[in-house]
Amino acid sequence: MDHRTLFLFLIFILFSVTVFSSETVEEDPLIRQVVDDGGVRLGAEHHFIEFKHRFGKVYSTKDEHDYRFNVFKANMRRAKRHQLMDPSAVHGVTRFSDLTPREFRNSVLGLRGLRLPSDANTAPILPTDNLPADFDWRDRGAVTSVKNQGSCGSCWSFSTTGALEGAHFLSTGELVSLSEQQLVDCDHECDPDEPGSCDSGCNGGLMNSAFEYILKSGGVMREEDYPYSGTDRGTCKFDKEKIAASVANFSVVSLDENQIAANLVKNGPLAVAINAVYMQTYVGGVSCPYICSRRLDHGVLLVGYGSGAYAPIRMKEKPYWIIKNSWGENWGENGFYKICRGRNICGVDSMVSTVAAVHTTTQ
Repeated sequence: MDHRTLFLFLIFILFSVTVFSSETVEEDPLIRQVVDDGGVRLGAEHHFIEFKHRFGKVYSTKDEHDYRFNVFKANMRRAKRHQLMDPSAVHGVTRFSDLTPREFRNSVLGLRGLRLPSDANTAPILPTDNLPADFDWRDRGAVTSVKNQGSCGSCWSFSTTGALEGAHFLSTGELVSLSEQQLVDCDHECDPDEPGSCDSGCNGGLMNSAFEYILKSGGVMREEDYPYSGTDRGTCKFDKEKIAASVANFSVVSLDENQIAANLVKNGPLAVAINAVYMQTYVGGVSCPYICSRRLDHGVLLVGYGSGAYAPIRMKEKPYWIIKNSWGENWGENGFYKICRGRNICGVDSMVSTVAAVHTTTQ
């Protein structure tokens, strides 16, 4: 950030800090410390009607309806604060706009623990001199369609299968949709040195633990053979005779962004952890917030990178990562998220894993 940008940002902070009004939802305290917009005064009921129609929202009682309307209004205030803190993106109504931040975390986000499994390796340092300026695995056939985890904290399983789907494609030339439900039902990998670190289905997990489970179990079935239900069914129905892809080994990538890009280009889409505080209100554009926690709480898939003229003050091209999410195609940019690259924004560079090799089987 140059001196002019820093000066303008400091002015922005001085004029934005106010006495905060009470709300029905929690807010990230760091964001609330910096910005408050004075509330949503006009059109809230109209927007709520549109929201219910667009996302098929139905509430069982008038009390529940009125409560969700209040949450919705508070989230609109929150979206306006996010817009001020993240002007290169667009923030507004999403399918999560009737959830409090706590409900959003508990029902959608799902990383548990940040340990490094014993079977994980450190990725080798790769050359970065000839990296392409822009790269996107979607254009090369290595990314399946956007999936929807529903109201289940299974993001970690979608990040895991996405990385394995890409690695399987690079190994065989075949793009196969793999089963997240197998991981939800069957993967209960734990670290004996970290109580509570087990992968726990809809209650959360970790991509590296899931890779470790796949190593031990032998592989993952196809989505069509073990379809997703978005619930903890309690019964593992894994059939070794129907394994579609297997992990030979996996590696943890350095925080260096050029190394992340090099591993992405060489090894396929990468499993990534991120802080999702701005994602609840994200509609589109490149997210590059002035302030964002690096506490990791959501698993996603890194599929590419690019650059665009999105800087809010000095319009010059800046780089960004392209993220595949697991909240359906009616979230974000057709299910994808762009976040600026270069400052480990929202911790996006902090936990990156690559499937280095894949064994395959023929059914």
